[in-house]
Amino acid sequence: MLRGSDERRPPAREEASASASYSGRCSSSSGTEHLPRYHFGLLQTPLSTAGSAGGRSGGGAEPAGPPRQADSLGRRLTPGPQPFSAAAGDSYFGDRSSYAENVSTMNFTSSSSARGLNSAWIGKTPLSSSRSGCRSRTPLMGYSVTSSSAVSAHLVASVIVAVVEGRGLARGEVGMASIDLKNPEVVLSQFADNTTYAKVITKLKILTPLEIIMSNTACDTGNTTKLFSLITENFKNVTFTTVQRKYFNETKGLEYIEQLCTSEFSTVLMEVQSKYYCLAAVAALLKYVEFIQNSVYAPKSLKVRFQGSEQTAMIDSSSAQNLELLTNNRDSRNGHTLFGVLNYTKTPGGSRRLRSNILEPLVDAETINTRLDCIQELLQDEELFFSLQAVISRFLDTEQLLSILVQIPKQDTVKAAESKITNLIYLKHTLELVDPLKAALKSCKTHLLKAYYSSLEDKRFGIILEKIKTVINDDTRYTKGCLNMRTQKCYAVRPNINEFLDIARRTYTEIVDDIAGMITQLAEKYSLPLKMSFSSARGFFIQMNAECAALPNGQLPSEFTKITKMKNAYSFTSADLIKMNERCQESLREIYHMTYLIVCKLLGEIYEHIHCLYKLSDTVSMLDMLLSFAHACTLSDYVRPEFTDTLAIKQGWHPILEKISMEKPVSNNTYITEGSNFIIITGPNMSGKSTYLKQIALCQIMAQIGSYVPAEYSSFRIAEQIFTRIGMDDDIETNSSTFMKEMKEITYIIQNANDKSLIIIDELGRGTSTEEGIGICYSVCEYLLSLKAFTLFATHFLELCHIDALYPNVENNHFEVQHVRSSAGNKEKITYTYILSKGHTEEKNYGLKAAEVSSLPPSVILDAKEITTHIARQILQKQRTTPETLRQRAVYHLATRLVQTARNSRLDAVSLRIFLKGLKKKYEADCPVSGQAQTEDGQ
Repeated sequence: MLRGSDERRPPAREEASASASYSGRCSSSSGTEHLPRYHFGLLQTPLSTAGSAGGRSGGGAEPAGPPRQADSLGRRLTPGPQPFSAAAGDSYFGDRSSYAENVSTMNFTSSSSARGLNSAWIGKTPLSSSRSGCRSRTPLMGYSVTSSSAVSAHLVASVIVAVVEGRGLARGEVGMASIDLKNPEVVLSQFADNTTYAKVITKLKILTPLEIIMSNTACDTGNTTKLFSLITENFKNVTFTTVQRKYFNETKGLEYIEQLCTSEFSTVLMEVQSKYYCLAAVAALLKYVEFIQNSVYAPKSLKVRFQGSEQTAMIDSSSAQNLELLTNNRDSRNGHTLFGVLNYTKTPGGSRRLRSNILEPLVDAETINTRLDCIQELLQDEELFFSLQAVISRFLDTEQLLSILVQIPKQDTVKAAESKITNLIYLKHTLELVDPLKAALKSCKTHLLKAYYSSLEDKRFGIILEKIKTVINDDTRYTKGCLNMRTQKCYAVRPNINEFLDIARRTYTEIVDDIAGMITQLAEKYSLPLKMSFSSARGFFIQMNAECAALPNGQLPSEFTKITKMKNAYSFTSADLIKMNERCQESLREIYHMTYLIVCKLLGEIYEHIHCLYKLSDTVSMLDMLLSFAHACTLSDYVRPEFTDTLAIKQGWHPILEKISMEKPVSNNTYITEGSNFIIITGPNMSGKSTYLKQIALCQIMAQIGSYVPAEYSSFRIAEQIFTRIGMDDDIETNSSTFMKEMKEITYIIQNANDKSLIIIDELGRGTSTEEGIGICYSVCEYLLSLKAFTLFATHFLELCHIDALYPNVENNHFEVQHVRSSAGNKEKITYTYILSKGHTEEKNYGLKAAEVSSLPPSVILDAKEITTHIARQILQKQRTTPETLRQRAVYHLATRLVQTARNSRLDAVSLRIFLKGLKKKYEADCPVSGQAQTEDGQ
């Protein structure tokens, strides 16, 4: 990057004055004075009084209105009371102003319906951009996109992404930063993209974001950038938020990383120091997360990593959809996908890791083989497999637990208190599993499993657990059921630590006993089989089985209220029970409050050791995924793949089809080398072409994520990109829109493919006339033949099969069919074998045969046959192969096989001599002598 050029300056330097304004509202970045002070793990701040805002460093005015409560994702909802809420804390960002002042300094414009924010209130921020928003919106509001379907997506999605692009000469240089609200990991990316922005769209599709943040300058009225337009077009159900470009500040981004990155991952600073655009993106991202979360991350608490685009293979979103990697195209609810085939994970972290690996396979053969070594050991050592699986299945979501532990709420609420107590119990439960996990890994032999065993020997696990046990009861543990978990939280702290807590717990116990006694009395009073039940929404209530009691007049006594009936059970309450529930809740709040203070003090003591959980989280998710791969192997005859410069699959089959079918699918061989890297596949409709093409791509992905492969033997060349353009054999109807979709997909492949790509194209050119279709296919083939990419090209245009006369690296394969003549009516019937054979298909007139079994007049069919034969003869004469062409082809194949043998052969001297003699015989058979050639010409 040319730092001296105005056109290539990073975003912060483009608006130096605006950035200075931002810095002016914050503390100096130097020194330690802006670091937060802690008390019991919470931010400690002076008590604020009316009118004290002006005395703060920022000096900005606070917007009217009380603080807002947060939903489960930390998004602030309508104003409401704040139970035992503390004053807002100092921001660890170096911003000593209050939370309200932080809001006032930023100009966020997004969909208020998606976040529950008051858009009018946000629109009045003092530093609002003067630029008008996109698509004729009001001057103070930026462009936002959302829809009703976004609501359901938000229930699952939890990733926020910031994207920024360079200007002028730097256009196409893109920086991205993302954070999962359920996982304390910041992922940075920076890469150069072309005008299609394929890498950006693919990465965003993989992240499945809840929200995307971009600069407001990206959607200036009349000057919307192409990147902004493409992202909004591809992510219509995602909320977009634009913020002032000054917040995309690379200097601030680097400061944030220095402050927040835990020491175990601090080497990331060396990777990103000169990557200005991803630093700019992370600056805006973290500031915005503080805004929506109403909490901050503690110093030295986040895992920060840089993810270059060269570390994983690229699979575009269209290919992922074509191959049904995550979602079945016919029914999104079923598991007939590659993810469904391989997903036997036991933890949320393992499932997430599997998903990300499928979408971004590895490209480093050494790393892949390390995983394969682990799977091999797991398959050979049954005791290791089952002992590991038993321990892993007991882990909770370690990543989400860590995310909550490192966040510091700005207000102390009952919800925040309960969350901290719950997660301390989860932490104790997680740490108690470290020793069983170590015991399971103790006898392992492979390098990676040994490394994970060593990581579990970290003394910090024991230190944290011992400190927890000094305060928390030994028998306190994670349990299922809301009432059981409430009991665990109430009695988590040991007795005699806080006298008032002990009194409050005795009071709570007495109230619960009184409720049980009251329900027993009611049962005796009315002679009804009443029992006490509990739900988090209703508290304690009464339940009765309708089949076990005869009600007078078919009605419950009038004393009971809020009666509901579901199936054969009545649920109801009474006025006295409602009052006792209120007393119970009041007592519970006191218990949580006092327990919270003790827990926060404990967290303050163990906080410096807590980052060992990053190692544990990584270990658990990886082991879970590897166990899942091993589990999948036990259900089918998968084999370990090798990695060479050849794609060779012996008797491979489709992994998803195997799961769907009652019997094993037909197996086929595949062989692609540099000398024969372009395979044309022909055959009639429904013969198996599309299934076979998907099978090859799925096997390639399985191999590159470290899984075994459905075959008797398999060898793969690492693919840096996997492109698919899959048609439907039974989709005969074509129109202009499908043709345009074809052209867009092919354009994308041509613009992004390289020598290390795997390209799969099915049924190109069927959306237009035959002449145009053949022309387009021929030109696309010739372009792809200029690359060393491995290409499989399925087509119904048999004229393409003759391209092997011009290019020696073209091979023809076809799917065989059999013709069975029925005794009744003497009609031919086609039977599909689904077997792949050498050469092109002999089914040259498949359409005519289909016409014969229809009701077309025989004279019409006869004319069609004569015309077809005449045209085919003319084409064949123009494309006849000459003896010289055959000789050149034979020489080319011999040379490439010799080079391949020199690279990869592990044969002994005797076997190598036999193999070379075989090559010589094949060369002599393929290379015609002049006499034979003359005879052929005479024919």
